Amino acid sequence: MSVRILVVEDEPTLARLLSYNLTQEGYETTVSDNGAEGLQTALQRPFDLIVLDIMLPGMNGFDVLTKLRQNGIRTPVIILTARNAEEEVVQGLKHGADDYITKPFGVAELLARVSAVLRRSQNEDAQPVDRDENVIAAGELEIYPEKYEVVIGGETVPLRPKEFEVLLYLVQRPGMVITRDDLMNVVWGFDYIGGQRTVDVHVSSLRKKLELSQQSVQIESIRGVGYKLVMPKKLGSPR
Repeated sequence: MSVRILVVEDEPTLARLLSYNLTQEGYETTVSDNGAEGLQTALQRPFDLIVLDIMLPGMNGFDVLTKLRQNGIRTPVIILTARNAEEEVVQGLKHGADDYITKPFGVAELLARVSAVLRRSQNEDAQPVDRDENVIAAGELEIYPEKYEVVIGGETVPLRPKEFEVLLYLVQRPGMVITRDDLMNVVWGFDYIGGQRTVDVHVSSLRKKLELSQQSVQIESIRGVGYKLVMPKKLGSPR
């Protein structure tokens, strides 16, 4: 079965360029020229990837992305942003985007990012979820590596897959300073094209979710280097 990609882009020339090059690469491509239509298409049909412009008429890309995640659509999303629009990138990642492409961009960059996101998504989908598993206890946290699930004080904390992987990597190395490059390579892969800002955004979001409990682990920033996880008490052994 071919890989299905939804392109949500209102600029006709760019939409044709995206559709043509993705189709030439062997992907099955569907195009929507506005946010509302793109959202309905994504809710009604399954896709393997969504390429989503931020500046759309009516419903913008942020709104589309928010609605998708609220409706339980976990399809990976690559957002299209304007040059030097770092705030758009940060906002997109906070809303649940998996990667971004800055306009203007070349065909090689487009295809490389699409391929990388699809590969990461397929690897995540292959994670086992229905077998006995270890539990890692960290303060009030219970971390279930095989289910990508974190519980604080009996309440499940909703983490995006990459947030979970960052937390798991840090929890397994309490007190150690982990560089941004290490996190990037381990969580996103050596072939990931995005910058270290991606790591910072995910850590910032993770911190806010962990603040639900005063007994939770703390993620400290080590200026110019990376991050360190501080435990409220000694890391529990898998049980």
